[in-house]
Amino acid sequence: MSLFREIQRRAKQVAPQVVAACVLAYFAYHAIHGERGFLAYLHISKELRQAENVAAEVAAERARMERRVALLRPDGLDPDMLEEQARKHLNFGAPGDVIILAPDN
Repeated sequence: MSLFREIQRRAKQVAPQVVAACVLAYFAYHAIHGERGFLAYLHISKELRQAENVAAEVAAERARMERRVALLRPDGLDPDMLEEQARKHLNFGAPGDVIILAPDN
């Protein structure tokens, strides 16, 4: 009977430590693998960098298009751009021009 009492006495001493260790392990696991844990943070950070790269590419493309459109505005018409567009859309060329056809991308 004394063995049973000794086990019971030590269990009472160890039980809070075991419960605390289990709670700590639970929170540590979810801090790493949880829905808002460290690994989820790394995944979202990677997606954010990719989205920022795509946004930068789109912004550069938009700026390039805006520059080309600005050249066709009536207040600042660029003769070279007008000639390029006329050749492209009207299939127009000046006499004596050498025309090299390239496939469209």
